[in-house]
Amino acid sequence: MPNAAQWQGAAFEGDRASLAALAAAGAKVIRVYRESDAWVLDEAHKLGLKVVMGIWLGHPRHGFRLEDEAARNAQEKQVAAFVRRYRNHPALLAWGVGNEVETDMPDPMPAWHEVDRIAGLVKALDPAHPTLMVVADTSMERLRQLAGCCKQVDMLGINIYAGAVFDLPQRLRTAGIDKPVVVAELGPLGQWQAGRKPWGAPVELTSSQKAEFFARALAFLREQPQIAGVFPFLWGAKQEQTETWHGLLLNDGSQTAMTDALSAAWGKPAGAPAPQIRGIGIGRDVFAPGSEVSAGVDAVSAAGGGPLQTDWKVLAEATDLRLGGDIEAAPARIPVQVLQADAASVRFIAPAQPGAYRLFITVRDASGKAATANLPFLVSRE
Repeated sequence: MPNAAQWQGAAFEGDRASLAALAAAGAKVIRVYRESDAWVLDEAHKLGLKVVMGIWLGHPRHGFRLEDEAARNAQEKQVAAFVRRYRNHPALLAWGVGNEVETDMPDPMPAWHEVDRIAGLVKALDPAHPTLMVVADTSMERLRQLAGCCKQVDMLGINIYAGAVFDLPQRLRTAGIDKPVVVAELGPLGQWQAGRKPWGAPVELTSSQKAEFFARALAFLREQPQIAGVFPFLWGAKQEQTETWHGLLLNDGSQTAMTDALSAAWGKPAGAPAPQIRGIGIGRDVFAPGSEVSAGVDAVSAAGGGPLQTDWKVLAEATDLRLGGDIEAAPARIPVQVLQADAASVRFIAPAQPGAYRLFITVRDASGKAATANLPFLVSRE
């Protein structure tokens, strides 16, 4: 039967308008990542939302030295001050202690021991709110390690993507993890999992394909008694591999079929659904410099059959690629000569400079919502 007590909401990075939109969509709980997000507490309280308040801990891959006692003491002092300041806030639901601190470490235990130590400090200062540690989806070996460590952590958060979510309950049982588990980030196929073009560009799902994943995954997780909360990633816009890969919203705040899927799962089906993309295609994968490129999108309006508008743009393939969601620089938009463009198709002249590019497709209808897709292509003289 459905887990009625499960926290329902999203991982959040955005502004006040997008937070209000998240509440209107039916969310009850949000997860934020770091102390600079504390402004959310007051705004969430006004909107009737509860907050899993993130406490950012230093990552060894960013230069934090776990063996440095002075660094650990300074971190402890900052955390203590932050917890004292906000422990009585009415919107506070739980503390998120760290996020994937173990990333890129051959042995995660030193990082997890530090997380556990800080969680103990948080519990001592605020026994009224549970502590949550958040790790990347990991191997069975690491899940077994998690089962035996971190006694000061009340709940285990896991950031999990794509089909692995459907195996999670069984993997938790096999690993011997019996504490409540939060899916701290739920996402469709990540760029590190996706199929790739011969030149290495990962292939992104359309917003409609992502929405189908969220609908299935949220329905499945709702039936799992050990899953205490689920936070789709990310209510906001984020440059990570592409400008659309992980954001549930567009840069301008436009909602998508993904946000519709979340609203439906939260009991508030969208009155004006986003357009749907049924297919995309490009003439070929590799073009000579200055040659003609043709591409198309098969999209329909879900808001009563009104006319569609499509924005087509070419960006360089991203090169500032980082681990663990670190901030990435957006690639440049490439000016191209457009020969023809309408809602369903485009023809343009390929860039003169050889290299990897993407054609981004944004479809809108009268609902004000959007559908997104992109097509990697290569310009080569060979």
